[in-house]
Amino acid sequence: MAEVLIQNGRVVDPSQNLDGQADIYIKDGVIQAVEPEISVSCGNIIDATGLVVLPGLVDMHVHLRDPGLTYKEDIFTGCDAAAAGGVTSVACMPNTNPVTDSPETLTYIRTKAATAHAKVYPVASITAGMKGEALNDFTALKQAGAIAVSDDGRPVENGRRMMEGMQKAYHAGLPVISHCEDLSIIRGGIINEGEISKKLGVPGMHRASEDSVTAREIALAHATGTRIHIAHVSTEGSAALVRDAKARGVQVTCETCPHYFMLTEEELLRRDADYRMNPPLRTEADRKAMLAAVLDGTVDCIVTDHAPHALEEKADFLKAPNGVVGLETSLAASLTSLYHTGLVSLSRLVELMSTNPARILGLNAGTLRPGAPGDVAIVDLNLTWTVEPEKLHSKSHNTVFKGKTFTGKAVATLLDGKLVYHYQG
Repeated sequence: MAEVLIQNGRVVDPSQNLDGQADIYIKDGVIQAVEPEISVSCGNIIDATGLVVLPGLVDMHVHLRDPGLTYKEDIFTGCDAAAAGGVTSVACMPNTNPVTDSPETLTYIRTKAATAHAKVYPVASITAGMKGEALNDFTALKQAGAIAVSDDGRPVENGRRMMEGMQKAYHAGLPVISHCEDLSIIRGGIINEGEISKKLGVPGMHRASEDSVTAREIALAHATGTRIHIAHVSTEGSAALVRDAKARGVQVTCETCPHYFMLTEEELLRRDADYRMNPPLRTEADRKAMLAAVLDGTVDCIVTDHAPHALEEKADFLKAPNGVVGLETSLAASLTSLYHTGLVSLSRLVELMSTNPARILGLNAGTLRPGAPGDVAIVDLNLTWTVEPEKLHSKSHNTVFKGKTFTGKAVATLLDGKLVYHYQG
């Protein structure tokens, strides 16, 4: 009989409107009780005095690079990184090799993830091979374990095809996640188009690329009565479009990443490809707009878009692939920039990083209610630490937060009641 008792922590769980000192008793991987004081005979006790106890975080936008690109990351190393960041559930995107567009690939991911240190929920592609043409059999993909569909990494360029995919996925009960980018507008750009791209003499990625497809997806969702989730929102325009659509009753949700409300394109003056991602870091006006969208509820989720690349791939500023890692830093970055500044409550941060993504994806996660899985993050809000890329658990170290000092860190992570991460200092 596996059991654990977490005592004396400040338990924060918005799903129960709970924020106060409590004990949590977990038996056989399931939360049995959350009460002010629990008296049971238990040989495995965790003293959380001075710490906060949260539902394990749910990151609904992660690239694990497995299968096929495991020199960058694999399911085990990605989940180790997740656990070190207090993340117990990840949704992995389908731009793998082969593309996650078949029951066989879904089975491979789920089987390999069975012994990993986080729960892995595969997102299948909307179109076969992510080529933007033939739609996949969504019913078969759902039966094989897909929890959503997306062609993330590239857009579904044909609007008619996307509309049909949204309708088909809706009837199959699968959320659709859209990578909003018009490739004809991008035209090979590698950073935000603006003053910095001009100063560096490199091709830029115009914001209209993101905004135009965001508008298209909202229009399609409204016209068809389906729902759409907009991935990695980065511009003032897209945030405004989502805000307006929500006010009109359109079934739209969206996410952003810490780097979009913390950093700007000024970072690219370093000519360091670790600061290149897609969508790119934008202007100070965009950063402020994304922060405002987080604060006013326009943004539903904070995710990472964890996208590992090998050191040698990131060595050339102009030729490097886009993407940054983030699983180990997302909670700390958000605590530092949002909670410790007084901008959001801890309960609201848990909603953004756990409760809401679990709800959008329909996962049995994001809560500490009795009967829920014993997926728990124990966090020291006052622990100050500096991001050292070489110490990250990911195979790749391409972080925008290298050298940054944060306040707050997951010090223990439990998956189904089992300790899968313990901070060693």
